[in-house]
Amino acid sequence: MRFSQPKREEISLGVSIAPLIDIVFLLLIFFMLTSHFDIISGIDIKLPDISERGSDRAINTIAVALDKKGNCYLQKKKVTLRELYLRLKDLSKEKKINLILNADRDVTHGHVVRIMDLAKKAGINSIVIAAQWREERVL
Repeated sequence: MRFSQPKREEISLGVSIAPLIDIVFLLLIFFMLTSHFDIISGIDIKLPDISERGSDRAINTIAVALDKKGNCYLQKKKVTLRELYLRLKDLSKEKKINLILNADRDVTHGHVVRIMDLAKKAGINSIVIAAQWREERVL
């Protein structure tokens, strides 16, 4: 009488990838939690100079400035809000205009919003508010 021998289970010689994936995710979480993130407020760039003749890009860009008293300047000339509106309306009929708004840091936001609304009514959809970069560490 022969006794049956228990069948041997085959041993897998392959590498299981599940533990490797677990380790990769644990490392990813570790590095995400221990990384130090700096707040990036802007990019330090030097803008190109433009000549009086300019290019199409310069022709399409209009600069409006607001001083701390709320006085408005179009291309460095003092104008009233009505004059600004009429001039922007005329310019926006000719081409697509990019408006750069340079406002003094002490001017109230009401003046800035008023100029932005005026530009929208004149047909200008591209408005950029200029700001100056200053280094300030939070930590």
